Amino acid sequence: MNRLLSSCVLLLAMHFPAPAFPEETARPPLAPQRSHLDRRHGVDRQDPWFWLRDRKDPAVMKYLKAENDWTERQLAPVKKLRDTLTLEMRKRIKETDVSVPVFQGGYHYYHRTEGTQEYGIHARRKGTMDAPEEILLDENVRAAGHDYYSLGELNPGPDQVIASFTENTDGTDLYTLRFKNLTTGELLADEIPKVPFGDAGAWASDNQTLFYVLADDTLRPDRLMRHVLGTPVSEDVEVLREKDPAFNLGAFRCRSGAYLIAESGSRDTSECFFLDAAHPAEKWRMIQPRETGLIYRVDHHAEDFYIVTNADGATNFKLVKTAVSQPGKSGWKDVMPYDPAVFVRYVEPFETWMAIETREQGLPVLRLHDFATGHQRTVGFPESSYAMESGDNPEYGARSYRLYYSAQITPYRVYDISATSGELTLLKQKEVPGYDPAPYVVERLEARAADGVAVPISIVRRRDTPVDGSAPLLLEGYGAYGISSDPWFDPSLLSLLDRGFICATAHIRGGGEFGRIWYEAGRREHKVRTFTDFISCAEHLIARHYTRPDRLCARGASAGGLLIGAVANLRPDLFRALVAGVPFVDCVNTMLDDSLPLTTGEYEEWGDPGEETAFRRILSWSPYDNVKPQTYPALLASGGINDTRVAYWEPAKWVAKLRQENQGKAPLLLWTNLDTGHGGASGRFAALDETARDFAFLLMVLDHREGGK
Repeated sequence: MNRLLSSCVLLLAMHFPAPAFPEETARPPLAPQRSHLDRRHGVDRQDPWFWLRDRKDPAVMKYLKAENDWTERQLAPVKKLRDTLTLEMRKRIKETDVSVPVFQGGYHYYHRTEGTQEYGIHARRKGTMDAPEEILLDENVRAAGHDYYSLGELNPGPDQVIASFTENTDGTDLYTLRFKNLTTGELLADEIPKVPFGDAGAWASDNQTLFYVLADDTLRPDRLMRHVLGTPVSEDVEVLREKDPAFNLGAFRCRSGAYLIAESGSRDTSECFFLDAAHPAEKWRMIQPRETGLIYRVDHHAEDFYIVTNADGATNFKLVKTAVSQPGKSGWKDVMPYDPAVFVRYVEPFETWMAIETREQGLPVLRLHDFATGHQRTVGFPESSYAMESGDNPEYGARSYRLYYSAQITPYRVYDISATSGELTLLKQKEVPGYDPAPYVVERLEARAADGVAVPISIVRRRDTPVDGSAPLLLEGYGAYGISSDPWFDPSLLSLLDRGFICATAHIRGGGEFGRIWYEAGRREHKVRTFTDFISCAEHLIARHYTRPDRLCARGASAGGLLIGAVANLRPDLFRALVAGVPFVDCVNTMLDDSLPLTTGEYEEWGDPGEETAFRRILSWSPYDNVKPQTYPALLASGGINDTRVAYWEPAKWVAKLRQENQGKAPLLLWTNLDTGHGGASGRFAALDETARDFAFLLMVLDHREGGK
């Protein structure tokens, strides 16, 4: 058993003194300042670190490497602790494991891991699990010789003979689309580069035609292409093109197999098309022409389309249906009339029933709808706070629903749910070696935001961790894109919990915990609420004696890194240490440059700074632009050199500016992964060292003892 899970308190009394470096290395690297003036909307902005954007400049790479060296030297006193943390987290991974099989087209598909291999092996068995194993794709073989590897998607065709799959070896969001004969093992000559985000396309019923998307120079999926196996990619036909820079294209095959659906959507508006899957050469047909502000998502059952939409003022969405022969809005009829307390996320139609996932009172809820009777059954779950998402459910005739479930102290579970009774059958609970949930307790608080709104906080701690203000606390948050920060079990946090930390998540506005309404309340002109909600949560935790400012840490990544940067400017006195992963902090400069990946599609999230009102609003909270002379908490910021979502220069520029303005002595560190992108290191073990680095940094700043429980 891991020694940190024993009941004994280990008093190793490890302190972390300041590093004793030679005089010439006692200061962090200096990023030279070069004058760069931007003048927009009557505002002059000097950006002396703008030059860091030029990755072709040898001085940029030299500087990033110097920063990495400096960070490693700063963390040298906790090298032993960092190795210990990595080993702890590694021991919680069951090395040899197998997933619950998914039945599709007469085969049981699954993936498994072996020993110390970094990546999974994808396989199947025909008919029963007693049949011989067919290995479809060994990621370890595909990853050989690469510092990074990501399998985007493995997508078998309808006849289960040919599969499309996507893979990437540089950490960007552009993948290569390939094809494999699953029966012979032959890798086909067809190869399509630069497919965005790992999408492996949508198969037509002939098992020869695949529809896939390509992106423009800004990484926006703007073209839907038709490829026929065995024909030159240069002859692929463009079937749809989206010209509006705020919209992205995508396509999928309905579970019924009858139709393919293409959706072009922005954050506020969508437009869908459909195609008879048996006739891939035909023209795609419109479902409902776009109307600004109208969002709808489509799936198929029998003679009808089932549509989740915000039509007619249904901000939190409702469910309607319409005949395939009359797909436009004039034919839409309510299946679930609008209820603002029920956020309808999506529907999954099967042959005789459908699954409807909603969010209610801040939690995901699953409803099972019987087509014959119209009766709906709500599925109950064993805990009062949990996370849930749909599993793999490819069979149209299925009589059960695969679902993934977890909670803060409950490791990942796989359930099948009876479509008729709603009964849950536990198929697998992820084994976490050495883990016992008994010593831990989960709590849920509500902080009062500046405008009086209640903001939930999820908390996990050891039962014997005191709530008297003395405990260190890690507060995490995200608050963007309508994405919910649900309480999934995170085994890495055990290494902090067993050292006396309390871990908390702030469910702030801008996320999706309470649906579209919660999202709308924290974006664009209301974005500052995301930051003030987080501050209110921090203040509430201090007032309730869960921690105190000199013991409070915060962590966020990507848009969550933006959150960390904003609260660092607004209330640096509240926090002792901050960790910001791939943080979107140079908001004004990035949003002004529509040549950068993803920028134009982000206007509806943050605002278009080409408009003066939006420009001044973003400028008022953009972390990089609001760094000022004050005492900042300790910071560890990280980036990825190949990151196409948040460019490496954002954290680099931010740290340089913080160092110039900081009036305190806390360390401000930068780490850039020089091999990968937005997601960091690949592989199930390699990524652990990055988490261990973050945790060791926090423990070092807090001068925390290597005590455990």
